[in-house]
Amino acid sequence: MRGAVFRARDVLGDGLLTRDQLRSSAWRRLFRGIYADAELADSFGLRIRGARLLAPATAAFSGRTAAFMHGCTGLAGFGTPVELSLPAGVQFGPVEGLRIRRVRLPDADVVRIGTFRVTTGLRTALDIARGDPLPVAVAALDVMLAAAVVGWGELRAAGAALRGGRGARRGRQATELADPRAESPPESRLRVLLTLVGLEPVPQHTVRDATGAFVARVDLAFPAHRVAVEYDGLWHSEDGQFASDRRRLNRLHAAGWIVLHVTAADLYDPEALVARLRALLAARERGELGL
Repeated sequence: MRGAVFRARDVLGDGLLTRDQLRSSAWRRLFRGIYADAELADSFGLRIRGARLLAPATAAFSGRTAAFMHGCTGLAGFGTPVELSLPAGVQFGPVEGLRIRRVRLPDADVVRIGTFRVTTGLRTALDIARGDPLPVAVAALDVMLAAAVVGWGELRAAGAALRGGRGARRGRQATELADPRAESPPESRLRVLLTLVGLEPVPQHTVRDATGAFVARVDLAFPAHRVAVEYDGLWHSEDGQFASDRRRLNRLHAAGWIVLHVTAADLYDPEALVARLRALLAARERGELGL
């Protein structure tokens, strides 16, 4: 039983454990009737293993769980429900810790990863696009595109073809906004915020000086105005990062660029952030700030 994930009814039926032994601290309960060796780390991957023992044979892991299984492990984690899709008419659930959807699930939309049935990369991306709030969905799609779980062209084509059904309009918009050049979910959400108000920055723009020499690559850019928008995450506070950031900022200023720094707090006040950026772009158009 070391390292095992198992159904209670199986080990009780085979006489491997008694009910009293099953209640001991040696075993961790994952779901109703599903247990694991308590020495195994309680991870999202472990919960997927447990869910497979509980789910009907026709179920497929979907949504962010499928994205995790396709290699985008940052899109799901501890505390995230394990997502399963079931064909209509299959009776199962509800189960605490599982998010169960009954949907049309053709064989072409399902692949096997090892012994697990999982929605394809494209179906997974479309489900996320239709089901998640727009900025959150786009951030997830950006991650999947960057990891080549789904192709940019096929995603846009499939998204444009969405008609009817829950979340179709949001899905079309999310697939249109997705971009594999993004390097972090906050950067993706910031790009969506700006795009939705009519400001369309270029992601991961390379800045060069008058001689063509490389200066920096910026998160988001308005090249005609020489304005960069940079998201400052926690990594900017790491040892030595401040001095590196200052040297980089000085190079951008020397090349005639202005940088607007954005933090997580700014995303909670989007109107103020957009007003600051519009004012900065307008000033550059007037020839101010060194343009």
